[in-house]
Amino acid sequence: MKALPRTLFGQIALALFAVLMIVQLAGLWLLLDDRGRLNYKLLAEYSAQRMAGFATVLELATPEERPALVKALSVQPTTLSLSLPWASDNIDDSEDAANFMREALRLLPRALPIQMLKLERIDPRLVGVHPPPPGVRDFDRDDPPRSKLFARTYVAQIRLGDGTVVTFHHLLPVPSGDLPYRLIALMCLLGASTGVLSIWAVRRLTRPLASFSAAAAGLARNLDQAPLPEAGPLEVRQAVQAFNAMQRDLKRLIETRAQALSAVSHDLRLPITRMRLRLEGDIAPELRNKMEHDLAEMDSMIGHTLDFLRAGSNTEPRVAVNLDALLDSVVEDMEELGAVIEREGQLARPVMARPHALRRCFANLLDNARFYGGGRIRMRIEDAGHEVRVSIQDHGPGIPEADLERVFEPYFRLEASRARHTGGTGLGLPIAKAIAEAHGGRIVLHSPAGSGLCACVILPRAALSEQTG
Repeated sequence: MKALPRTLFGQIALALFAVLMIVQLAGLWLLLDDRGRLNYKLLAEYSAQRMAGFATVLELATPEERPALVKALSVQPTTLSLSLPWASDNIDDSEDAANFMREALRLLPRALPIQMLKLERIDPRLVGVHPPPPGVRDFDRDDPPRSKLFARTYVAQIRLGDGTVVTFHHLLPVPSGDLPYRLIALMCLLGASTGVLSIWAVRRLTRPLASFSAAAAGLARNLDQAPLPEAGPLEVRQAVQAFNAMQRDLKRLIETRAQALSAVSHDLRLPITRMRLRLEGDIAPELRNKMEHDLAEMDSMIGHTLDFLRAGSNTEPRVAVNLDALLDSVVEDMEELGAVIEREGQLARPVMARPHALRRCFANLLDNARFYGGGRIRMRIEDAGHEVRVSIQDHGPGIPEADLERVFEPYFRLEASRARHTGGTGLGLPIAKAIAEAHGGRIVLHSPAGSGLCACVILPRAALSEQTG
């Protein structure tokens, strides 16, 4: 089953091709079968005409002339004999024999007694049967259970007006074994043309679905992508119309949310600023420090929340980014904070990305590794051609396997292991993940027992090179 196509176009094309082949083969068999039956019928009619003609000549001849006529007329494929008596106990009552007799009676000048005999109970020498020519099988001798369609030999007796019994042995010619190449070529041409037209029609019907799937996959990365063309069958056009409407509604919703967030940020930070100004008054130093700490924490939470909500937005344009230089800048910042970073690998060519967002992604991951991993970090860069991998490995306590996905949830923090200190707001990893996904990539966390945490950022180079904003 793995060899079967997985796409809709492939499955429909395969089904059409299989059905077409079955129909063509069945049609070819029916044509060849009908052709064989017609050939057999014509040969049988010809043999009946030949026998009726011989019987007419013998009926008009005198008894003295008949032996000479029988000898002269006994030419393959028909031999005649006057030596066999009327064999009423060896009648062939098959359907082929009945059809043959009806045709012979229709051609005889007057109604003469006629019967068909079974060859198996007749000594061939009595009817003057000659051996078959070289290269031709005697089907009646070699294959006793003869085919009903291609019975090769007829043995018939006609009683003339004076009682003389004439026995006819007619050997039908062996049909040619050559295939009807023209008929087969015609069927192949018909099948090929029908198959090509069917595949073209299926491709035309499924192409909008492929575009629809690609647009749906890229919607999360770029809400500003061009609307899909409303083409194809009615059902596909309706689905595309619904998709375009959904894209417009999502874009409008996000724009409305951004405006609301900006307003909330402004409205919240104004009271915070006023409270800081009032703290400059005559307030006890200990109380002032506590209040300033609370205000700074509120301001930080607001800033981080806004950063998280803006992480997947596409407001920043994509440009060619030297990822090595960007990582060098982030590493220098982390080393100033006390981190010891060991870096391996480099990229041979730039990538298309949003530099500020990508810098924030790596800064969050490195700061997370510095804060929870003891300060020693190993960073490895790999260029796999179709994708870029940046691995950040720390030497901290790691994360339980059950929580590797939960740490990407907003505001989720591990209290028992990596949150021994106050830590942040629980938005560092979610922001990094949202930025990576906005670039068409992903972040994979791996935490072997006793080996800290490894965060691998995977960015598809094809997507980075093709999407320009």
